[in-house]
Parts: sequence; structure tokens; C-alpha cells
Amino acid sequence: IVFTNTIIVAFYTQRGHMIILPCWLNPPQNAEDLEVRWYRDGHFDTPIMLYQKRLSDTSKEASYVGRVSFGLKDAESGGLKAGDVSLKLLNVTVSDEGVYNCYISSDQGYDKATVSLHVTAMGTTPFLSVVWRKENAVSVSCESTGWYPQPWLCWSDQKQNLTSNSLKYSKDSSGLVSVHSSLLVSSSSDVSCSVGLSDGESGQSGAAAGWVAFGLLLIAALVLFGVLSADLYIVLWCFKVTIDNEYLTVKEGKLRDNIKKFKFSDETNNIYKTAIKGDPGFSTGKHYWEVSLGNEGLGLKQSWWVGVTNVTVPQESKLQGPNSYDGFWFLSSSPERKDSFQFSTEPKVSFPVHSRPQTIGVYLNYDRGELSFFNVEDKHVIGTLTAKFTGKVFPLFNPGIGDKAPMEILQRTAEELAP
Repeated sequence: IVFTNTIIVAFYTQRGHMIILPCWLNPPQNAEDLEVRWYRDGHFDTPIMLYQKRLSDTSKEASYVGRVSFGLKDAESGGLKAGDVSLKLLNVTVSDEGVYNCYISSDQGYDKATVSLHVTAMGTTPFLSVVWRKENAVSVSCESTGWYPQPWLCWSDQKQNLTSNSLKYSKDSSGLVSVHSSLLVSSSSDVSCSVGLSDGESGQSGAAAGWVAFGLLLIAALVLFGVLSADLYIVLWCFKVTIDNEYLTVKEGKLRDNIKKFKFSDETNNIYKTAIKGDPGFSTGKHYWEVSLGNEGLGLKQSWWVGVTNVTVPQESKLQGPNSYDGFWFLSSSPERKDSFQFSTEPKVSFPVHSRPQTIGVYLNYDRGELSFFNVEDKHVIGTLTAKFTGKVFPLFNPGIGDKAPMEILQRTAEELAP
């Protein structure tokens, strides 16, 4: 009779990762002439991997084809010759979670060991949006997708946790869970939303283990698009941009890079070379402007910066990693991060992209140190950045490098933007 390890052990892995489910003969012996069958509970006749008569391992379960093979339980393992029949499973999915049986047989007998696989998936950064209500109140919504198992969601105002009566979960075809919650707060509130998995669901212990939480400071008074529209006579600006930059080209008022001027060996500093500032600058007050990020013909831009700066000549900056303390405050997009936008802060703050905007609205409240960005088409807030501005700040525009779609600084009127 062949004996295997008989202790049932639970293993944890993240969705999309590789996992080794260990199984071995004890005492060690050559397993090359044995039959090895890995199968899910209740599916003995449709194994996910079958090895017999020294033939290549095969799978009778379609969803596992190309994803299973023998693996090594540890670095010192001698493989099949030493009785190691562990299962290597690639690109783990949520549906892979469950109990696995390692069945070994020979002419003398058989034995079986069982392991349990638990799968987790860390979802997207929570996406915050707001809707103006009445009597100085706003409804704040928090949404995050791509979790497994079901995550927790927590509201906080930096002093204590807040209670929401609205908490909804939904599941997509792949088994991933989305969570949505809303909260009614006053327009002067600073609110953050965190989403994560509990310790036990990650297979780890400790107060900070097995979960990830992303908080986004929400300045509700800033991000009410309707309020901005009502105050356009105060905040609407059309900028003059003087182009004295060999790294940029302008055609019909639209900006893009001059690709012939670049040497791509220093990508970090090259991106500064396409940055320019608008005029006038601001040292007080509230201001609003809009930037177009492409068109139907060339598609939407993937590479851009939009924000403000107090650097006199942005393209001459030699900084190796911009953040809000370097004199640059902006929202950026890059081809390498197609599913998110990013603030120029340290630590980095990213925002999931639900729909890429064709037009970005920028709202600056200099005196309160607040800079907000909007998707003008669907009137959703992308995010709000807080900072302590010093000196005069100027609108910042950067069409990126190697992006054929142009950037255009829109010349609007208050009537055009009125609700």
C-alpha cells in the first residue's frame, strides 16, 4: 500500500497567481510507475490532472487544460523520483477555490490525501462621487469592484467610523464581488471610505495582515458640480499660452509633442519638456477651466498632465520624481496605467478609471488649498487634491510624449457651461 501525507491543510493564494498544492509519499519512494490522480471533491472520473504509465499528465476537466502540471513542494524536492506528486496550478481563478484530492495507486493498493484551496482577490481603489442634496447636505457614494470573498466597507470622518444604512453587494460572471455604499453628510465634512478583506479571509494573522484599504479625502464643498456651474461668473477662465518650446507643436490651437526632438533614454526628465503653464497665474480666489483630451478621429489621449504649478519654466525642471512639494500639483494619465489616474503626491494616490473623460474640468480654490478634477461629460468628480500653495500658481498643461491625440485648452463662455 502506498501512503501519502494525510493531514488536511488549507492553502491561500490570490487570484491570478500560481499555487503549489503539496502531496508526497512517506516514506519517500519513486512514483514514476504509479498512477497519480488529482481531482475535485465528487469528480473522481473527471480529474483535473491524470498521470499513468509514465505518460504525460493530462486533464479531463476543460477549465484546467494548460494550467496544471507536477510541481515541487519545496526547493530540496527530488520530484517524482523522490515521491513528490505535488500539483502546480497556474493563473488561479475564483472558481478554483475548494477541496482537492491527491489519489495515488499501484498494483499493491492506493491512498489519498486532501488539501483545501482558498482564493482571494484584492479589488479596485474605492471610487468616490457626490450628489448635492438640500440644506447644505451631500450624498457621498463609495464603490469598489473585483473583490473575493465579500469585502468589508468602512466610512470614517478622521475621528470615528460612520454608519451607513446603504450597503449593497453584487457578483459578476467570474465570481468577483462589487460593493457600493452611500452616506449623507454635511457639505463641510471630510470623509474617507475604506474597503478590504478581513484577516481570516487572507490566511494571515495580525492587525494589518490580509487586507488593503484605500482612503480618499473628500472635500464635499469643492466637488459639487452644480455649485461650480452656478458660480461660473467667478471661476471661469480662458488662458493665454505662449509656446516657446521646441519640444511642443501647436496646430489650430491644439498641443502635442514634437517627437523628433526627444531622446527616450531619460523618460523621467523628458516628460517635463512638454510641460507648459498658462497665464494669468493666481495667488488668491476661486478659478475654473477646462481641457480637451482628444477627439473621435485620433481617440482619447492616454498620456497627459493637468493641474497647476508654481515653477516658472516647467520644462526646465530637473526633478527626478514630482510630488506636491516640488511645486507641481496635477492629475496624470499614462499608457502604463490604463485603468487608473494618479495624483502627483507622495505617497501615490490613484483613481480607478470607469470611463475616460474627453474633457477635464479643473477647479482651484487657492485660499483653501484645494484642487478638484471633473469628468465634464458625465459630471462626475475624479478626485480632489489638498495642498498649501505658496506664491503665484499657474495652470499646468502637458500633452505627454508619443501620444498622437492632441490636448486643447478650451475657450468657454459662462453661458456655454451653465446647467
